[in-house]
Amino acid sequence: MSGFVEKPEAVEVPGLTHLHTGKVRDLYQNAAGDLIMVASDRISAFDWVLPTEIPDKGRVLTQLSLWWFDQLADLIPNHVLSTELPPGAPADWEGRTTVCKSLAMIPVECVARGYLTGSGLVEYQQTRTVCGLALPEGLTDGSELPAAIFTPATKAAVGEHDENVPYEEVARQIGAETAAQLRQATLAVYGRARDIARERGIVLADTKFEFGFDGAQQLTLADEVLTPDSSRFWPADAWEPGRAQPSFDKQFVRDWLTSPASGWDRKSEQPPPPLPQETVDRTRAKYIEAYERLTGLTWA
Repeated sequence: MSGFVEKPEAVEVPGLTHLHTGKVRDLYQNAAGDLIMVASDRISAFDWVLPTEIPDKGRVLTQLSLWWFDQLADLIPNHVLSTELPPGAPADWEGRTTVCKSLAMIPVECVARGYLTGSGLVEYQQTRTVCGLALPEGLTDGSELPAAIFTPATKAAVGEHDENVPYEEVARQIGAETAAQLRQATLAVYGRARDIARERGIVLADTKFEFGFDGAQQLTLADEVLTPDSSRFWPADAWEPGRAQPSFDKQFVRDWLTSPASGWDRKSEQPPPPLPQETVDRTRAKYIEAYERLTGLTWA
C-alpha cells in the first residue's frame, strides 16, 4: 500500500472548480479556463504522502519555481500567467498560488542527469546503462557524467513509482518530433540551471521537468521547476563521488522514517507515523537554505 495517509479535503472557493489533489499541489480551474496551482506544505516519502506537514514548504517551492522561470525565460516559455490570489481564496494561499495557462500536457517525466545516483545508479550497476544509454566503466555513486543525459520516465499516479523508459519508447508513444523537442529542451534547461547553481556553490545532480503545448502548439515549461522536490541539489564543497551525498531535500525525513526511532517498516502495509518536531524543523531549514543559496535572497 501507499498514497495518502490522510487525504485532505479540497478547499471550496467560489468561481473555482477543484480538479485534482496531488502529492503536494492542489489544482483548480477558473471560469476563464486558467489553472490555479496551489502548493501545499505536504511532504511525501517512499510513495506515501505523510501526515505531517513542513511549514512554508509550499511557499518555498512556489517562490523558487518563479525565480527559476525568470532565469529560463529566454530559453523556453512557461505556463505562469500571474500570482494574484483568486477572489475569495483563503489567505493561506498567499505566496503559494500560481495562475497558469491550461496546456495539453505531455505524459512524460523529462529527467536530466548530470551525475550518477538514485535509480540511475541502480541500473548502471546492473547493466552499465541508464535508460538504455551506455556509460563508461568505473562510475560510482555521485560521479559526474561525461555529458548530461536525457532519461525520461512515465508519469505515475499518487502512491506509485515513475518508471524509467528508453528514449525510443517515448518516441514511439508521443512521436519522434515531440520526443526530440523534449530531449532538446530538457538538456538546454538543465545546462542553464546547472551552471547557475554551480556559481552558487551547489551541484545540480539531476532534475525532472514537465512540458505541455499551448494553444499555438508551442512547447511550454509547466508545473514546478528546479526545486528540492523535483531536483537533487548537493553542496559543492561536500561533493565526493563514491558515497551518498548530503542534499538539500527531504533526506532528514527519509533517514528518520528508516531509523529504529520511527518504528516503521516500509515493507509493511502500515502507513508511516507522524514526524517528530526536530525532523520537521531541520527539513524546513534545508528547503529555506536551498532557496537562499540559489536565489541570493533572504527568506522572509
